[in-house]
Amino acid sequence: MVVTGGQRNDGAMLEQVLDDIRAPRPGGGRPRTAPDSVAADKAYATGVNRRMLRARGIKTVIPEKSTEIASRKRKGSAGGRPPPFDTDAYKARNVVERSFNRIKQWRGLATRYDKLAITYRAGALIHACLTWAQLLGDTP
Repeated sequence: MVVTGGQRNDGAMLEQVLDDIRAPRPGGGRPRTAPDSVAADKAYATGVNRRMLRARGIKTVIPEKSTEIASRKRKGSAGGRPPPFDTDAYKARNVVERSFNRIKQWRGLATRYDKLAITYRAGALIHACLTWAQLLGDTP
């Protein structure tokens, strides 16, 4: 979990978030450090993010901005091909949006009363743990 400045674009932190991924493997061994794909909204549709994900071998599920489409079409054949886009995988992105909406229900996080990033991050981690515990409570 990475906390940014209040007005900072969160797309700029994508590389740092990917560097922090450590997903343990069920059978043991080294943890996974890269996802198979990254699904994001149009705010992440920058050339920098796309090149970084391509260099890491991660599939991008990010729609093109309308301005990028127009620019590419204006260039004609020199504009290149549109980046690949999996519409079915993008439909699953609503899970992420719902979790953000769930976080916003916690007043301390939604209003950002905390002045220090470390206390805000601690609150976000506590909320994530509580949510995870609630979801695990439903499993047999």
